[in-house]
Amino acid sequence: MKTVLITGCSSGYGLETARHFHAQGWNVIATMRTPREELLPRSTRLRVLPLDVTKPDSIAAAVEASGAIDVLVNNAGIGVVGVFEATPMSTIREVFETNTFGVMAMTQAVLPQFRTRQSGVVVNVTSSVTLAPMPLAAAYTASKMAIEGFTGSLAHELAAFNVRVKLVEPG
Repeated sequence: MKTVLITGCSSGYGLETARHFHAQGWNVIATMRTPREELLPRSTRLRVLPLDVTKPDSIAAAVEASGAIDVLVNNAGIGVVGVFEATPMSTIREVFETNTFGVMAMTQAVLPQFRTRQSGVVVNVTSSVTLAPMPLAAAYTASKMAIEGFTGSLAHELAAFNVRVKLVEPG
């Protein structure tokens, strides 16, 4: 039975992705900054783990507790809406820490086991704002566009190891 680790499962796409994989018979590791087990069905095939993708120790603990992972779904993300010039750089850095560097850190954490097994899939979730940019979302769009480039390049890099890297643009 395959195992999927999904980041950002407390709501939205992450929560629904966890429910979908579970319904398909997968072992699911649903991660959240603040775990809320009541959001998902009780099952021996489903575990809820704490994970903050901006904290290396949290990433290491979650990956260690997960064991063998077949698929990583990088879904965790935060949004910001507002006039760019009025958005503090600290807020922009927070968005990039989660939406961009968090994806990269999670990917680095699972790649060693994928390379060793010569199999695995990384799915990076971005946003439809990358297809049609809109006003008041400059920092968010930039953080997601970075993942689009990252995903394409990484797919080429890992193809020789039979590791697939995919992009999902909900919306």
